[in-house]
Amino acid sequence: MINKVDRVGSLLQATLVEFIDLAQQGKQAHWNVVGPRFLPVHQQLDTLVNDVRLGADEVAERAVAIGYHPDGRSATVAKETPLSELPAGPIGDADVVRAIADRLRKVADALRTRVDQLDELDPVSQDLLIGLAATLDKHTWMFGAQLN
Repeated sequence: MINKVDRVGSLLQATLVEFIDLAQQGKQAHWNVVGPRFLPVHQQLDTLVNDVRLGADEVAERAVAIGYHPDGRSATVAKETPLSELPAGPIGDADVVRAIADRLRKVADALRTRVDQLDELDPVSQDLLIGLAATLDKHTWMFGAQLN
């Protein structure tokens, strides 16, 4: 039987992996975006990456606080992420917006599932993930608004 710390920790670990990958993909897109909307998309990606990196740090620190040891190593993230990889090289601004919006929706949906799973297990971790879901929702809306 898995104990409470491991159950909560595994939910936090999955979130950590997604946030690390989302931040890295945001930077990859930031460096390689091209097109007429380069500057606003480039700047928007910086804001996203900063928020997601802060979220990853909060998740990892919560894991440690409950006695779980998070694993943010690149090999672990590459092996465990559910997010598809961005293409190498230049990426058109509309393609970047679409790809990031899709990834944000996927991570936000996964967070909501974990929020439900944490209901009776750990309200503090649940509250953390609720706040992170709100942040992702804001970014999803801002990227999605560009997809008219």
